[in-house]
Amino acid sequence: QVQMVESGGGSVQARGSLRLSCAASGDAYSSYCMAWFRQAPGKGREGVARIYTRSGIISYADSVKGRFTISRDNAKNTLYLQMNDLKPEDTAMYYCAAGRAGYCRYETDIDSWGQGTQVTVSS
Repeated sequence: QVQMVESGGGSVQARGSLRLSCAASGDAYSSYCMAWFRQAPGKGREGVARIYTRSGIISYADSVKGRFTISRDNAKNTLYLQMNDLKPEDTAMYYCAAGRAGYCRYETDIDSWGQGTQVTVSS
């Protein structure tokens, strides 16, 4: 199983940028599907972006397309989320997530979660 620790969250004004990092440890990290989810107060957890290991395909939620970029550095066992042009509606707890079977779009695909890092965007 993969263990993950997120960092890089914080408070920023609208149109600002943040870069989240997720340091992973454990076996076979490079074979996992890796994703970022977020959860705003009073709402369910939403998949934001994901990298499918087997195909290399990257996909994003419509709400963040063109603003967020997901990437991974397998040599450093680290997943990133570059967030630009942030909006108040991006305010949420952001979670790093890993899917052992190669899928990570939905919560039910996820085998391991990080503890989360808070992102707050003010208008």
